[in-house]
Amino acid sequence: MKYWICMIMTIVLTLSAVGGGGQTPVISTNLRETALALEREGDNAAAEAAWKLVLEANGSNPEAYAHMGLLEARQKHYTEAVPLYRKALELGPQIPSVQLNLGLALFKSGELKQSIEIFSALIKSQPTDSPQAMQLTTLLGMAHYGLGEYALAIPYLKEATAADAQNLELKMVLAHSCLWAKQHQCFLDVYQEILAIAPNSAEAYMLAGDLLDGMKDRMGAIQQYRAAIRVNPLEPRVHWSLGYLLWAQNLYKEAAAEFQAELNNTPDDAQSLTYLADSEIRLNQYETGRQLLEKANLINPDIEMIHLDLGIVFNDAGRREDALRELKQAEQLDPVDQNVHWRLGHLYQMMGRIDDAKAEFETLHRLKDAMEVDLHKKLLDAEIKDYPATASSTAHAEK
Repeated sequence: MKYWICMIMTIVLTLSAVGGGGQTPVISTNLRETALALEREGDNAAAEAAWKLVLEANGSNPEAYAHMGLLEARQKHYTEAVPLYRKALELGPQIPSVQLNLGLALFKSGELKQSIEIFSALIKSQPTDSPQAMQLTTLLGMAHYGLGEYALAIPYLKEATAADAQNLELKMVLAHSCLWAKQHQCFLDVYQEILAIAPNSAEAYMLAGDLLDGMKDRMGAIQQYRAAIRVNPLEPRVHWSLGYLLWAQNLYKEAAAEFQAELNNTPDDAQSLTYLADSEIRLNQYETGRQLLEKANLINPDIEMIHLDLGIVFNDAGRREDALRELKQAEQLDPVDQNVHWRLGHLYQMMGRIDDAKAEFETLHRLKDAMEVDLHKKLLDAEIKDYPATASSTAHAEK
């Protein structure tokens, strides 16, 4: 390390001397080689310092910006890496490796739509059977999956899993995409492939549970999740998923046990804390529920149920101002939750704020009317969709 510091300082002095008298600074080849060597050694801080010196000598050097972006990405500073990669591409040629690194930084920082644009452009220039094309295919599938665009993700994920037939994790993503895109034959095909790889895996049972839940067979789904737990009680999210199914069946005591089991595996899971708290409150354990909610709120204050349930608990304890604060926060997080507006309306009534109560109840009625209109439209659309087939059958019968 001392050697590299001495080397950089020597180059700094050289740059200072060359830059005197109004002359344009010249980039030392030694400095560039030093920066590259530091990268290879994994000394990110020293390498970044060296590349900054390169930029001091020539602020329009695209290579320096590209490598500084790479150094940020190595440290998982993906948001910071993005403008550096963009600057490198702005100043220099559109180097595919830099474009790919920019796409990866956007992908890993959650800017999935922008990453798709870059990956889609890059894949067009790659031979279809090249490793680079397969990498981009997988990334495009995962990016669409991350955006909830499951039907768009499926073709990419199918191609990626065909090339990596033993990749169980990738097949799981494809199976969920098929399930959530309501492509049931696609799901069944992938599910069979998963069973061939891992016939008695917790993941396979969980997939079956997801399918049955999607088919409204809640009890069948519960059985599949119990089987998954028997295989691997430490499988991530398995207890939460079973707990949620039990909670949805109003089996709050059983659900609470599963949420607690998930917390035993992952103590800081805010979602499990929230649903455990809600289960306790529904079992009239208000003080236990409040403590759990406040702990969940410290981890993730953006879960609407936390604030709704705190509003209920505080209102029950006569802490109306606290209840109002929490219910208003819940309303901000989910403006169309009818339960929030109903509770706010009644709380305003108890506080003597009649106009505010009236406004909340009016909002509640608008939401109910909108829901009924939406339901009516869906039923009407279904009738219209079925009409040609029905009419055709009738006409055929008359002949």
